[in-house]
Amino acid sequence: MKRLRILRRWLARKFGLARLLCLALLVVFAGLRVWDPPPVQELRLRTFDLFQLVDPRHKTVRPVTIVDIDDRSLAKFGQWPWSRTRIADMIINLTNNGAVAIGFDVVFSEPDRLNPDLVANQMRYLDDATRMKLRELPSNDQILSDAIKRSHVVLGETGLPEVESELDKTLPFTGVATVGEEGAEKFLFEFPGLLRNVPVIEKVAAGRGLFSIKTERDGFIRRVPMIMRAQGNIMPSLSLEILRVVTGTPTLLVRTDKTGIRAIRLKGVEIPTDKNGQLWVHYARRDPSIYVSAADVLDNTVPPGRIAGKLVLIGTSAAGLNDLKTTPVSSTMPGVEIHAQILESVLSGGAVISQPNYALGIELLAALIIGLLVIIFTPNLGPVRLVLAGAMFAAVLIGTSWFFYWRYRYLIDFTYPLLSTTAIYLTFIFASFVREQRQRVQIRGIFAQYMSPVLVEQLAQSPEKVVLGGEERELTIMFSDVRGFTSISESYKHDPQGLITLMNRFLTPLTDVIIEEKGYVDKYMGDAIMAFWNAPLDDAEHQVNACEAAIRMLEKIDVVNKEREQEAADGGHVYIPLNVGIGLNTGIGVVGNMGSDLKKNYSVLGDSVNLASRLEGQTKEYGFPIIVGSRTALAAKDKFAILELDFIMVKGKSEPEVIYAIAGREDVMQSGAFQRLRNITIEMLGCYRNRDWQGAQDAIERGRRSEDADTLEKLLKLYEARIKDLKIDPPPEGWTGAYALLTK
Repeated sequence: MKRLRILRRWLARKFGLARLLCLALLVVFAGLRVWDPPPVQELRLRTFDLFQLVDPRHKTVRPVTIVDIDDRSLAKFGQWPWSRTRIADMIINLTNNGAVAIGFDVVFSEPDRLNPDLVANQMRYLDDATRMKLRELPSNDQILSDAIKRSHVVLGETGLPEVESELDKTLPFTGVATVGEEGAEKFLFEFPGLLRNVPVIEKVAAGRGLFSIKTERDGFIRRVPMIMRAQGNIMPSLSLEILRVVTGTPTLLVRTDKTGIRAIRLKGVEIPTDKNGQLWVHYARRDPSIYVSAADVLDNTVPPGRIAGKLVLIGTSAAGLNDLKTTPVSSTMPGVEIHAQILESVLSGGAVISQPNYALGIELLAALIIGLLVIIFTPNLGPVRLVLAGAMFAAVLIGTSWFFYWRYRYLIDFTYPLLSTTAIYLTFIFASFVREQRQRVQIRGIFAQYMSPVLVEQLAQSPEKVVLGGEERELTIMFSDVRGFTSISESYKHDPQGLITLMNRFLTPLTDVIIEEKGYVDKYMGDAIMAFWNAPLDDAEHQVNACEAAIRMLEKIDVVNKEREQEAADGGHVYIPLNVGIGLNTGIGVVGNMGSDLKKNYSVLGDSVNLASRLEGQTKEYGFPIIVGSRTALAAKDKFAILELDFIMVKGKSEPEVIYAIAGREDVMQSGAFQRLRNITIEMLGCYRNRDWQGAQDAIERGRRSEDADTLEKLLKLYEARIKDLKIDPPPEGWTGAYALLTK
C-alpha cells in the first residue's frame, strides 16, 4: 500500500492530476462505447440521420410501384377492409398490365364478411331459394385465391406480442439455411405470435413475408429486420420475400459469424445486415411518382408503363388507417414506402448502406489517438491555440466519417471519439464551477412540491432553463377527475377526516406517477389534478410521457380500488369504486409565474388548456377513461393503442378537432383484438361521415356482437342516438361529420 501511494504521488507530480484523470476518462469512455448504452446509441443514430438528410439516396431506377389505398380510393369504394372480390380485381388488372410480382402490406386474417354463405346466414328476410343460391356461390376468399394462383403474389403477415392460435402446419413457410459458425436463431428479433392470412389464400401464394417493422427507441425507422422469428418459425420480411420470389431463389442463405448475422444471400444478390439481421435502409426522399391510386387500378385507368415490369406493393397512405412512420428523411412516410425503399436500394446496386464489422475498432482507435494527443499537448497550449486544435480535431473526425459514408456508404461514428475528446477538454478547462445560491433556493422553493427532485435539481443547477416571467411554448396538458366523487364524499359526511385521508390516498400515487414521467403538477382542484409537460424543462417526448403517465394513473387507481374493496369487505361497509377520467391535449400555451403580489403560481394559460379540460369531461360520454387531442395522438401513435372517437367542435374554437382514446400500450396496439376493434370503429365512422346511416348501424351491430362489446358500448350507443336524430333531421350540405359539444 505504501509503495502504491508513493507511485500515485510520483505520477501526479510527473504528469499532473488532470492528465491522470483524463487518462482514466479515456478508459471509461472506451468502456462506455463497448457497452453502448441507449444514449450513446441514439447520439450515433442521430448522426447517421443527418448524413441521410444531407445526402439521401439518389434514385437511378424505379423498379417499384406502390398501389395506394388512399383517401380517394376509400371515398370511392368505401372504408377498409374491402371485399376480397375487389382485391381479386386489383390483382387481375395488375397482372394483365405486366406486374412482375405483387406484395401486400396488409393481412387478410379473417374470412371476408361479405362471403355469400355468411350473407345468407345473416340476412333475416331472404326466402329459402335465395338463401340456397347464395350458399352455392363460391366464397369471395376463393375468388381471391384463384386470382392469386394466376399471378406472383407475396402475402403480408405480421408478428404479434402473444400467441393467439396454433399455426396450421399444412401452410408453407419459406426455406432458410444458415452458413457460418453460429446459428441465426439466437440473433433474430422474435415475435411470440404470428397473424397469418386465411388458409384458402395463404396456401396458393408465391411467397409470404412479415411486414412488421421495429422502431428505434425514439420512434424512427432506420433499420428493418430482413429476417425474423415469429411463433417459432424463421420468416423473411415482405421485401426480402419479394426479392426471393422474383429471383427464383428456393432457399434463403443467412451468413453468420460469432458476433451475429452479417448478410443474407439470394440468387445473385447479397444483402449486408447488422448482427440482428436488420438492413440499414438507405432512404431517398419521398417520390410521389411511384404511387398510383388503388381507385385507378380498379378502374383500369393506370398507364401500362407504370405497372409493366414493376414490383408492385399494395399498401395505404390514408391517415385513418394509421400506417405512417417516421424516418430520417420524412416524419410521415407510409409503411409501404419503407418496403419500397428497401427494394429500390437492393436492386439499384451499390445503394445499400452498412456498418462494417471493423467500425467499432476504427472508432476506438480514433478516440485513443486523439485523446492521447490532447492529454499530451493541451496543458501547454494557450486559449487560442486550444480552440484551434479542438476545431481541427473535430473537423478531422467529422470529415473522416463523412468520407466513409459518401464514398463507400459505410456508417462510421464520429460522435463517440468527439464526445470522448470533448470530455477531456472540459476536464482540463473547467476546474470548478459555482452557481449562485440565492437563485437555486428560489427555483427549489417554486418547484420542489410539484416536480421530481431530480428535475428540481436540474433547474437549480441551470436556472436559465426556466422563464418565470412567462413564455409561449408547446405543452401537453392533463386534466384528471374522479367520476361520481360527490356520491363518495356524501358517504363520508359524518367522517370529514376520513374523506381527507381518502383524497390523499389516491392523489398521492397519481401525483407520483406524473412527477416520475417528467410532468409538472399545476394545481389540485378538489379531487381533480391539472398537470403539464415540456415546461419548465424541455421534454422532447412530452406527448409520449404524458400518455404513459395517464395509463399508469389508471393502474394506480386499480390498486387503490382493490385495497378499498378488501377493506370494505372486512369492515362490512359499502364499497364505491373510484373511477378516473383523463383528458390530454398538446398545443401552444403561455406558461410562467402568475398570480398576485401576495401569491404566485407557475401555471399555464391558453386554448389548449381549455380543450384538455373539455376532453376530460367527455370521458364519461364516450366510455373511455383516457381521451386525447389530435396532436397528442399523432406524436404517440407508434407507442400506444390509439382509437379515433369523433370529430368535435368545441365552443370558442373555429376549427373542429379529431379526438382519440388511448386503449393501452404498444402490446395492445399490436394485438389482433385491438385491430378488430379499430376496424369496427373505422368502418362506423367512415359510414357515419359519408351519411351512410345503415352502414354505420351495421358496424354498430357488429361491434355489439364482438368480444369487445363492453369496451365499445357507450361509444356505440352515442353514435346510434346521433344516427337516429340525423335520420329525422338530416344534416345540411357540406356537413363534415363534426359534432358540437353540448357538455363540458
